[in-house]
Order: sequence, then C-alpha cells, then structure tokens
Amino acid sequence: MTKQLEKHILKLGDCMNFKEIILKAKEENYAIPQFNINNLEWAKYILEVCEEEKSPVFLGVSQGAAKYMGGFNVVVGMVNGLKKDLNITVPVILHLDHASTFELCKNAVDAGFDSIMFDGSKYSYEDNVKITNEVKSYLNNQIFEAEIGKIGGEEDGVADEKLFTSLDEAKDFISKTNIDMLAPALGSVHGIYKGEPNIQINVMREISNETNLPLVLHGGSGLPDEVIKECVANGITKVNFNTDLQIAWHNDVVEFIKNNEDVYDPRKVISSGEIALKSVVRKYIQILNSKGKA
Repeated sequence: MTKQLEKHILKLGDCMNFKEIILKAKEENYAIPQFNINNLEWAKYILEVCEEEKSPVFLGVSQGAAKYMGGFNVVVGMVNGLKKDLNITVPVILHLDHASTFELCKNAVDAGFDSIMFDGSKYSYEDNVKITNEVKSYLNNQIFEAEIGKIGGEEDGVADEKLFTSLDEAKDFISKTNIDMLAPALGSVHGIYKGEPNIQINVMREISNETNLPLVLHGGSGLPDEVIKECVANGITKVNFNTDLQIAWHNDVVEFIKNNEDVYDPRKVISSGEIALKSVVRKYIQILNSKGKA
C-alpha cells in the first residue's frame, strides 16, 4: 500500500468518526461550536481553549477568509501544523462555510477539508437541490451541510420571515438530498441583530423530530444565552460564531494600540486580543454544554 493511499484511507476514517461525533451530540443533547477563523492566531487561540475545555470544535472558514489566508491548501496546512505542534487531542473539524459554488466545494475537498457547507440560498429551490446533490457526489465522506430558506445577512441585521424554512420544505429537501446537517432559516442572522431576535423554536423542534437530522444554527453571535440553550434543547447540534469573536478581539486590540502607540511589532498588536477572544470561546463552550465531550 502506498503512503498516499494510506493517508487517503486514514482521512476517510477521520471523516466517518466526525459524523459519529455530530450524531452523538444530537443524541446527548449538546451542540458543537463552530468558531470561524481568519488567521493563524485565531486558529491557535481557539484550539488552545478547546483543548483545555476538552470540547470538539468546527473551525469554520468562509471562502473570503480562505482567500485572505492564501487558499484552501494553506489553511489545511496551517491547521494540521497547529494540531501537531500544540498536541491537540480533541476532534477538530475543518469546515468550509457558505460555499456558493460547486467549484469551491471541490477545491476544499481536494485540499483536505473535513466538512463542507454548500449554501444554495441564492439559487432557486430546484437548483439548490440539484447542486447540493452534485456536491454530495464529489465528497469523500466529508460531513455535508446545506442551507434552505435564507438566513439574514450582515447588511440588514434582520431576518425576513418570507424566507424562513418550513417543515414541509425541510422534509422535502432532505428526502431529495443526502446531507448530514441542515441549516434552516428560522430567524437568526449573520452579524449584529437589529431589534429582538425571533427564533422559530416550534418549527425547529418539528423539523428535528420529524427528520431526526442534526440541525445547524447560523448567527449564534448576539443571541441571548437562554435562547441558544433552548435551540440546543430543540435539535440544534452545531452553532456558528464569528461576530462576537471579532468584536471582542477588535475592542482589546484598539485599546492596546491607544495605550501603546510606540509598539509596532505585529505579534504584540495581534496577540493583544488573545484574552478577549479566548474568553468568548470559553463562554460559548459552556453554553453549548460541549465541555468534556471530546
């Protein structure tokens, strides 16, 4: 057996174990956090906290973040290197977040990502189903997440009820695709909320009960802690966080620069947000009850 084939088989085994991890979370009524990464420092800080708390984690990478960091292969190499050098023992699932095309999904799979999210919300329902199945056919057993409806965006900070996911739509979509996780649009938004969040807990519970599929909550930042806990109790198995980490990191970095105008070492500037970012990561691990589940 060649080393390349051996590595490929090991990779498939990892992915299968990851699928068992999300099913375990659903069965035991906790959720796995997804923390989006934007650079080496963020990935390092998140991995260190998850190792300390013994929490499994999804490291989310948007297509924009992947491009910023140099590409999918750079991200895979960086994360694998950190896992090795930091002696990370908890499950770390490298996840492509909100890929809008088949080609992006393909490139991430080829680079070695563990999990793929195809976001077909900009397409018609029929095209979303079609491309979702095309992506699924290319995967090497990676975890596969898809979205129906449309989750509110950073531009408006509100969710459009006309674009929410219905129970019938969720059941139909799942029956026509072979996804591992579903991200329904049920009132959450990306970025900062404007007004009070209106999460459709009843629909969430119905989708979870009738499909038995792990559900994903996008836009976890800004939701009250009790709402997040209620979502987890009603079928949410993964919750995505990004904005809260960005705000916490930004605030401490700005304060550091104000008080240290003569410091120009980028390592000192960037790392000045470490404590704040780690605090947010630790907080959400506690809320999702994923501590000690690795």
